[in-house]
Amino acid sequence: MSMKRILICTAQVPFVRGGAEYLVEGLRDALRQRGHTVDVVALPYQWHPVARIPESALAWRMLDLSQINGEPVDLVICTKFPSYLVRHAQKVVWLVHQHRQAYDWYGTPLSDFVNRSEDREVRDAIFRMDRHGLGECQPRYTISRNVSARLKHFNGLTSEALYPPSRYATQLWAGSYGDYILSASRLDRAKRLELLLTAVAHQRSPLQVLVAGTGPDRERLAGLAAQLGLGERVRFLGFVSDAELVALYAGARAVYYAPIDEDYGFATVEAFGAARPVVTTNDAGGVLEFVTNGVNGLICPPDPAAVAQALDALSADVALAERLGRAGQPQVAAITWDKVVAALVGA
Repeated sequence: MSMKRILICTAQVPFVRGGAEYLVEGLRDALRQRGHTVDVVALPYQWHPVARIPESALAWRMLDLSQINGEPVDLVICTKFPSYLVRHAQKVVWLVHQHRQAYDWYGTPLSDFVNRSEDREVRDAIFRMDRHGLGECQPRYTISRNVSARLKHFNGLTSEALYPPSRYATQLWAGSYGDYILSASRLDRAKRLELLLTAVAHQRSPLQVLVAGTGPDRERLAGLAAQLGLGERVRFLGFVSDAELVALYAGARAVYYAPIDEDYGFATVEAFGAARPVVTTNDAGGVLEFVTNGVNGLICPPDPAAVAQALDALSADVALAERLGRAGQPQVAAITWDKVVAALVGA
């Protein structure tokens, strides 16, 4: 593989860090470790109010990254909307997600688009920009089959799934199957933690639930836990360090991760890396590309009583938790940066 000058393009929401940011940093480091000259180009992204979205897209379209100060750039790798509108002759996309409020979330409480002419015009513009900007990218990769399916359904564009490794892949280890259920995700409505809290209220088992992470939904979730009278049965840990999170995975009985139609879900592959079973739902999207019911986790309807039953089953049977958890480890072993780099940069 010849060494290249590569720019990774990403849209950054100021003050927010999550899976997309970790993916970009992991890709940058993996490319540098393999001898490439790499940097990240990030532009701030605002989606509220809806009318501001085209400005963010225009800012990317005005950028021509063919060269920097007279030095050629061999390749740009774009990640999420609207970074793939950048101009470059060698443009690859590794699509994290599109602007979901205009696509699969449209018409749901997760979208801030409303049925008025101004919002419809912006939505139509996003569709046009995506077809054009993503259509320019060759090849097209996504982070999951679920994201590829949305791209095909809404934009008629084909792509190939290319799974990203967790930033903790080399650190995860399997400890004993302890006395708590772990949730490790950003606290926002799309992660559906209210389902977990309501399920805890239905549980018969004494297992504690530890919620690691921060996000805009923290206050609402804490209020719901108080309203349900959960007391010490649920602990909100807030931000935890990398070492603390790895230790939490290692000692959990199981991991709850049941977002709404998730793009990919690092929590799933991290749980499997630590040999923990995953409790999820039959509408969790990309999570279901990894979790098989009764094999490496438990899949149930998005119903509190059903989730409680799954948690109780794992609470009552340590051997079941271990059998399911260890079955997940081989799946994530095949997710490597070598595979990602070979696809994006070329063997």
